[in-house]
Amino acid sequence: MADLTSRSDPNVLAFLRDVRFLRSLVQIIVLIVVIALAIWLINNTSEGLARARIPTDFSFLTQPSGFQIDEGLVDQPHRRTDSYANAFAVALINTLRAVILSLILATLLGLFVGIARLSTNFLLRSLALVYIEVFQNTPLLLQLFFIFTGVLLTLPRATEPIVLPGPSYLSSSGLATPNLIATETAMWWLLLTIIGIGGGITLWRRLRAIRLETGRTTYAAEIGLSVMIGVTVIAWLTLRPFTVDFPEIGRFGYVRGKGAIISANFVAIVLGLVLYTGAFIAEIVRSGIQSVPTGQWEAARSQGFTYGQILRLIVIPQALRVMIPPLTNQYLNLAKNSSLGAAVGFAEVFGVARTMAQSVSVVPIMVIVMGIYLSLSLITAAVMNVLNARFQIKTR
Repeated sequence: MADLTSRSDPNVLAFLRDVRFLRSLVQIIVLIVVIALAIWLINNTSEGLARARIPTDFSFLTQPSGFQIDEGLVDQPHRRTDSYANAFAVALINTLRAVILSLILATLLGLFVGIARLSTNFLLRSLALVYIEVFQNTPLLLQLFFIFTGVLLTLPRATEPIVLPGPSYLSSSGLATPNLIATETAMWWLLLTIIGIGGGITLWRRLRAIRLETGRTTYAAEIGLSVMIGVTVIAWLTLRPFTVDFPEIGRFGYVRGKGAIISANFVAIVLGLVLYTGAFIAEIVRSGIQSVPTGQWEAARSQGFTYGQILRLIVIPQALRVMIPPLTNQYLNLAKNSSLGAAVGFAEVFGVARTMAQSVSVVPIMVIVMGIYLSLSLITAAVMNVLNARFQIKTR
């Protein structure tokens, strides 16, 4: 028996000294502990909610909400008799409207200000720096309050608005602009536009390939863009896919059903998100441009490229490899910061959830809200990861 034990001990000790085995063992132990803690937390929470008689089911979603939402793509998108589920759907659409528009505008603003930070013009460079410092170093909530109460609510009343080109009207009630109403030919126009865009991109890629192979000037971008715009404009003039509905001013303000009325609440949250996030994007753009070696600029200048051509064709494509990861963080922050729209009365997901919590259990409501924001973040991160992989240098 002693001989058998002595022969097996070296094998056991060698097995225990195996780094791969020890790593796997530690991971298994940690996983078991995490699962046990999760089970304990779920059971403890369930027992606490049961003792407090707080419902956790989602049956309330089919019940009438008892409140209305006036903010949306259509007039009164949610009425008192509509369900809680419909209220969540309307709030999600409002959130997506604010997030997508703010994301596009903040990117454009950040790109412009980031380039301005590197300008040789002292005034332009200084203004860009002041903008960045002010909006980066003040809370977003404070900025929203200032934009809403200190700027938008101080505008003239809707009965005496500021007249803008269009015609459009700006007042403390929001922005009224012309609205496009689709006709029966709108789908045909959209189909032709998609075909034109596809054909323009195909032609551009083919002409660019010819230029790279032969060195001849093919004007690929100009011809491709001309095809896209030409097909779209010709189809528009031929089919007349939309009619224009102009806003009107009545006795008590904007006339409902005339034009597109954008509420002051929506303008406030979009403007706040754009100005705040744009300041951070500007610094990302600046650092990305500065990461490109100086030799790239000098080589481009020696070949006769203009400043705009250097940025568009040489610097920005290389800088994107550095810019996209931090841009992803800013886009995620923008999506989550849209929940501050509740502070200025915008009917987004969190604001509508707060209204619901006054009449139904808050637990399932918060679960739904967390799920919505988690989904937004995961989708945004997935899209940006695909874009990041597209721009990275591929090596063998």
